[in-house]
Amino acid sequence: MSNWIDVGALEDVPVRGARLLKTPSGCVAVFRTAEDEIFALDDRCPHKGGPLSEGIVHGKSVTCPLHNWVFSFETGQAQGADKGQVTTYETRVEGGRILIDASFFRTAEAA
Repeated sequence: MSNWIDVGALEDVPVRGARLLKTPSGCVAVFRTAEDEIFALDDRCPHKGGPLSEGIVHGKSVTCPLHNWVFSFETGQAQGADKGQVTTYETRVEGGRILIDASFFRTAEAA
């Protein structure tokens, strides 16, 4: 069962950028692509713990700022020769507001 929560306006997230969402389960990065698509992933790279929210957004991927690992927004899988995965969270935009399925964490507060 989905538990949708409002985490802010679409314009609060820069194009090809991210916004950090702090939850009891850890930080989640909410990304906006050049096409105004919204994706959410755990903010911690599984390689060395880099903050994905500070990475470079390109297409439907983000590059970790520490060691250039690339993660798919759609699957959370590391791309290329790198091995690893981050958790993805379902998102949607309604009336210019970003909603995230918070079923995997108890409550959330926008940072």
